[in-house]
Amino acid sequence: MTYVLLAAESGKNPLIPAIPEMVVGLIAFALLFFVLRKYVTPMFEKAFADRTAAIQGGLEKAEKAQAEAAEALKTYRAQLSEARGEASRLREDAREQGAAIIEEMRAQAQAESTRIVAAAHNQIEAERQQALTSLRREVGSMATELASKIVGEALDDQARQSRVVDRFLTDLEASK
Repeated sequence: MTYVLLAAESGKNPLIPAIPEMVVGLIAFALLFFVLRKYVTPMFEKAFADRTAAIQGGLEKAEKAQAEAAEALKTYRAQLSEARGEASRLREDAREQGAAIIEEMRAQAQAESTRIVAAAHNQIEAERQQALTSLRREVGSMATELASKIVGEALDDQARQSRVVDRFLTDLEASK
């Protein structure tokens, strides 16, 4: 209350400044406004523009990277599908080749078996012929010897021995 009384006594309003103070304040404000408008505001605007451009560039880069990633994913999936198809084809080829190899081995085994059986038959036949020839010779010599003892004369003639043996074997085979 005392301040209100003092202001009322002096006659001047303390809320209204003096004219020289207003002029100095107005000049200081104008200078400050000019400096801020000329130097500081462009810096702020440039910083805002740079930040806006960086954000826009970042968004564009992010969208571009996302599109590239989607394209790469699509390409990857296509390659994966192609690789799976190729692997399936290779498995099928390997299965077919395995079946062909097994069939070829069976055919070779069958041919080898047939060859071995034929060779065994040939060998048996050869041994049979050899045994038959050997048996004829032995039977012939025994028959000649026996006939010589029975007849009492020597059958030294080879042709005669051969005829006697053949006749003996023929008679023997006929009696079976």
